[in-house]
Amino acid sequence: MAHDFDLFVIGGGSAGVRAARIAARHGARVGIAESRFWGGTCVNVGCVPKKLLVQAAEYGAFAEDARGFGWNSERPAHDWGALIAAKDREIARLSRVYREILEMVGVSVFEARARFKSPHELLVGEKSLTAERIIIATGGHPVRLEIPGAELGIVSDDAFFLPAMPRRIAIVGSGYIAVEFAGIFAGLGAETHLVYRQPLPLRGFDSDLRSALAEALADDNIILHPKTHPRGVTEDGVGRVLHLTDGTTLETDVVFFATGRVANTTGLGLAEAGITPTASGAIPVDSARRTVQPHIYAIGDVTEGRHLTPVATAEGHALADALFGPGPRPFNFAEVPTAVFSSPPIATVGMTEEEAAHRGPAEIYLTLFTPMRHNLTGRRRRTLMKLVVEPPRGRVLGVHMLGEDAPEIVQGLAVAMTAGASKADFDRTIGIHPTAAEEFVTLRTLTRVAGVSRAAE
Repeated sequence: MAHDFDLFVIGGGSAGVRAARIAARHGARVGIAESRFWGGTCVNVGCVPKKLLVQAAEYGAFAEDARGFGWNSERPAHDWGALIAAKDREIARLSRVYREILEMVGVSVFEARARFKSPHELLVGEKSLTAERIIIATGGHPVRLEIPGAELGIVSDDAFFLPAMPRRIAIVGSGYIAVEFAGIFAGLGAETHLVYRQPLPLRGFDSDLRSALAEALADDNIILHPKTHPRGVTEDGVGRVLHLTDGTTLETDVVFFATGRVANTTGLGLAEAGITPTASGAIPVDSARRTVQPHIYAIGDVTEGRHLTPVATAEGHALADALFGPGPRPFNFAEVPTAVFSSPPIATVGMTEEEAAHRGPAEIYLTLFTPMRHNLTGRRRRTLMKLVVEPPRGRVLGVHMLGEDAPEIVQGLAVAMTAGASKADFDRTIGIHPTAAEEFVTLRTLTRVAGVSRAAE
């Protein structure tokens, strides 16, 4: 049977656009449908606008810190409306670019919702189309807690379009989104509360990083409420009141739920395609990203796994190469670097101390210091750097950093990790002085050995 397309992609985010573009460059007849905005969550209501807001918050701190270097500066008033307007212009430009690069390589673009009518047939808007292969790349969306009054709060999508800067905000959660927006709103002058169930923020990250981040958040006047659960939200005039299980009530302008995301699978017609999602709504796939239907694939945040934009993009690229090109590109999905644009930021690649210790002995090299600039500014801001090393070979298992420029520094070290660098390779590398980054190649003193008791067992 002849099909309208060799490949049809449902979803115009980072994963879908990359898959469609690469497949088209390999000569495939490709169609793609997107019903909301080109570029998906990351470009429109995720990592890109969020980092712009992080940078906006940093400028206020720069103005204060400049006094330590002899500048007679005062922290100016911030114009939230001007920031959001500038952000909107840049996001509109980027979203337009995503569509244009598809059209440049001959992809048929549909601004419509797509759903399955059968395993090979799709209803795209009002038009029925068939495809030999189909990729589902519809991403995910944020969710609120199921507590009374949750509808009175916002989620991350809403935060980018607030009509005014809140004077008081309570953020529920302690993952990437929660700690990043806590830094944004505190940096722009809001009274900021961070409410979370765990004793420390960023569950799953290295424990030293988590402890150092909690200290840094408190130093930036973010009011922490660890080991605390929200019970409900009520209205107080135009404001909101967040009720906590410890009996505390927080009077705020905005309650912000940063409490997780779920896959966008509702309305896709998965039953008609013969696909059953998991209990959480995600689409199950094998290592080749195939669903139970061998011609239907799913990539990115609509599946279970590491929900990071570069991972989704790499999955899309590798899948298009596998289907229409010379074979899958060999990305390193085992050691994925990631960053949290908190204040200060975190970056990490490889195993945490806890993960390494679970396998056996692990050598830990750790340093904690005040960056040079803050010896003059007087700001309480420390940098933490950590290497997790496997004895006796000395292979570096994990690199972790909290501090200014951490994402830029660790991206380079991720290349070394992918190449299998050892601690000896770090030690014989000459540092750039004076930088914070040179500390990674001058860590000589072993801090401790983790996992010894487990190895003895």
